Amino acid sequence: MQECRFNVFGTLIAVRGDPGAWRAFYLGAEGKRRPADFIIPDDIEADALCEYLADLFHEEATPRNNTTTQLDAGSP
Repeated sequence: MQECRFNVFGTLIAVRGDPGAWRAFYLGAEGKRRPADFIIPDDIEADALCEYLADLFHEEATPRNNTTTQLDAGSP
């Protein structure tokens, strides 16, 4: 099981699991997490998560927060 973290237009999101069984969480400032209100399709591979999240949340982009980046490679 792997975990990847992303900054999606200013929102911190963690994605945990494996292809076909992803679970997404919103990350809080104090290290807390809550289940996200979206799903990731079974056919999305780990290397495509950042692009998928950017496509999903593109309407959240602002002039200051206009990118989606992976924050780390994750850990088992």
